[in-house]
Amino acid sequence: MTNGQSLPENGKDHTASATDAAGTKIWKGALIGIGFMGRVHLAQYQRLEREGAPVRLQAICDIDARKFDNVFVEGNLNESFERIDFSPYRLYTDIGELLEREELDFVDIALPTDLHAATAIRAMERGLHVLCEKPMALGADEASAMAQTSARTGTTLMVAQVLRFWPAYEYLKNCTEQRRYGDTLAATFFRGGDTPVWSHDNWMLREARSGGSLLDQHVHDVDLINWLYGQPESVSCVGRNVLPGSGYDIVSTHYRYADGKVVLAQDDWTLKGAFGFEMSYRVNFERGCLVFEHGVLTDYPAEGEAIKPELDEDAGFYRELRYFVEILSAGDEPERCMPADTLGTIRIAEAELASARKQGEWVAVSI
Repeated sequence: MTNGQSLPENGKDHTASATDAAGTKIWKGALIGIGFMGRVHLAQYQRLEREGAPVRLQAICDIDARKFDNVFVEGNLNESFERIDFSPYRLYTDIGELLEREELDFVDIALPTDLHAATAIRAMERGLHVLCEKPMALGADEASAMAQTSARTGTTLMVAQVLRFWPAYEYLKNCTEQRRYGDTLAATFFRGGDTPVWSHDNWMLREARSGGSLLDQHVHDVDLINWLYGQPESVSCVGRNVLPGSGYDIVSTHYRYADGKVVLAQDDWTLKGAFGFEMSYRVNFERGCLVFEHGVLTDYPAEGEAIKPELDEDAGFYRELRYFVEILSAGDEPERCMPADTLGTIRIAEAELASARKQGEWVAVSI
């Protein structure tokens, strides 16, 4: 399916210029998946184009053609979307047709998790760069195949682990790396909210497709812990299934590090009523602590008054897509989220899953 715009006889799109008036390369892309997160990504590309960034989204693909008539279900991040004007884009319901007809530099994959690996590998085999929504894949074998394909084909693969670009979490990363308050003594992370009932064919609540809350939602904090502290020696995870067929809906994990820091991350996507959605952390250092809750970050030095840091007002979604375009333009690797690193996040999550199945027994994290 396309939106009625004509294509050349060879099926390729030659309408978009490869460079702008100044001779700067314009990176031509397609968005694969226009569910809730796909719409978040679309809004960022539209903003980047308005700002003059060297990127042009020229096609969108989704199996559910009703979405092209703006038939959507809302998500959990209090994001409000205006009615989408799809007329600037060629529209597809088949990925193969999209890849055959369009001349692209990259694809942005915002599909159900069980489709990440196959779709990313398919695109990279065609020489396309890939931005893939988190989690990287359902398991380490698939994630490893993605990383290997990127290395073999010379294409860029970046996994959109958005907390690495979220200002309040960047602040924590900088404080940790710079040892502003000394060593980390303890860290607690929480993420939770409404049950995700807004996905196509309810895929998010099908364990075989999403991996449950552990891989779909909790993986944000797993990746953050990996980014901050590296892979733990072992993990102890307790999980509970509440919704039939969805996998673990509530998880609580302890992470063991050689230096003895106490690290805990919890997730629950069964919270009822008007709770909404919350992501938070509390990190205690030798000479101070950081607390992020209800969207507000407070920095507590051991001496002196509490600080409310001035943070970048742009959300992580915009900043991560801007970063992706910047690394493509520079010909650089995605140093902030290299495939080998996000593969490590999946290895930690796999160990957590194994531990939960053993009622919290400590499980070593493979390397």
